[in-house]
Amino acid sequence: MGRVALAVSVALALLFTVAGPSSAFQCPKLIKQVNDEAGNRLDDAGFSARQLAEDAEALHKAGKHAEAEAKAKEAMKQLGI
Repeated sequence: MGRVALAVSVALALLFTVAGPSSAFQCPKLIKQVNDEAGNRLDDAGFSARQLAEDAEALHKAGKHAEAEAKAKEAMKQLGI
């Protein structure tokens, strides 16, 4: 029983170690998608989305990837993506 618990703990630790950094690569893709879509728009939604994309990029550079992804997804929602 102890070995199973240890094996599960090690497996979960490895999963979280691998999953954390991989989400860091999602931010730039989302930000680019927002900028590509908002770049041609001159309405309020486009302006707001560009501002959110800038905020998301700053958060990404600061290492706050979950927050950056949330900002980028909020911008995508405003653009109707």
